[in-house]
Amino acid sequence: MIYKVKLKNSDETVLLDDNVYESLSSDPYLSKVDFINNLRKHSSGCAVFQKTWKKADGSFKTETIYLHKLIAERFLADQRKDNKSLVGARNGDKLDCRLENLVYRSRSVASRQRRTSSKTGFTGVYKEHNRYRAVISIDGKSIHIGMFDSPEEAAAAYNKLSKDVYGEEGKINKVKGWERG
Repeated sequence: MIYKVKLKNSDETVLLDDNVYESLSSDPYLSKVDFINNLRKHSSGCAVFQKTWKKADGSFKTETIYLHKLIAERFLADQRKDNKSLVGARNGDKLDCRLENLVYRSRSVASRQRRTSSKTGFTGVYKEHNRYRAVISIDGKSIHIGMFDSPEEAAAAYNKLSKDVYGEEGKINKVKGWERG
């Protein structure tokens, strides 16, 4: 069974496995702070619990708990390796916190999986004059793939090289007619 938990500051919901939901709901501390009902959507797109308390000396303390990190630490700790300490979503949906969707990643893989800031909407694709350049980073060096007539052609070329070099950990642009294959 999958639980859908509505976020406090958004109409969106977080997806949780039933065993994860039960564990979080029955945890004494998390129950005390009403963790489940106080989840918010963070500016990064993931679900977060944040609470600020006034300390005895008059200063404030803010506690921040990222839902995906908490779940990974409790349920996927055996999958964590020295170089893979960041938690990401396999399908790119940061609000899908089902165990099958969470994965530990290295910093370099997490960097590759980020959303693009390119104006073309595709990672590694940039407009130059009336054509599109495809570029990929390998071992910290920018590699020119080629010049193409459309952003989709450039994105498909980027996808092919990304798959060849990085396998399943490579960033793949969503291009009509192109499959990870």
